[in-house]
Amino acid sequence: MIDNLTLFLGICFLLAMVPGPGAMVVVRQAVRDGRKSAFITLLGNETALIIWGVSAACGLTALITASRPAYDVVRIAGAVILIAIGWQSLVRARHGEKSAPEVSSNVNNGWKSYSVGVIANLSNPKAGVFAMSFLPQFVSTRASVFPAILLLASLWALVDAAWFTGVIWFIAKAKVFFSRDTVWRRMTQISGLALITLGIRLAIFGA
Repeated sequence: MIDNLTLFLGICFLLAMVPGPGAMVVVRQAVRDGRKSAFITLLGNETALIIWGVSAACGLTALITASRPAYDVVRIAGAVILIAIGWQSLVRARHGEKSAPEVSSNVNNGWKSYSVGVIANLSNPKAGVFAMSFLPQFVSTRASVFPAILLLASLWALVDAAWFTGVIWFIAKAKVFFSRDTVWRRMTQISGLALITLGIRLAIFGA
């Protein structure tokens, strides 16, 4: 069903290490709201990857790629969302609005953390284009396309989740360091600026 599984998993691991919108929101949640919120956001990220995989299998991402206006709508929407999230981080850092991990454990904040992860990846058309161009390359010619791409998307999400689980645990272990007001403020500012930069880059260059 899958050709060159080892190569595919290796590429997925390298991709997970490249900072992107999804990565930045996970780090932001880990620093700002704690481990539980970060894991919920990570779940949202991986849900979006599965959705992109299913969309690739159905040919929806091909339509986005073929239609420049549709691509631009998704791109601009994603850029606006990233800039808004980044700006919110800067405002919170400036006013010292530090959320405690236990506050984020309620249902409303849990859903908010999850939705942030989903939106960050779904509003990035590059993820969809990548799913459409990358995943089919590893589908065996003897396999049914839809289940094979769905399996590949699931493996992609699992590798991505494994990497960021390590990142989240590292931040949790360094909790004392990251919880210092000065460090927390600087990290929140850095993540906010990074998200705004990614948003501007996505809006202007589409990458």
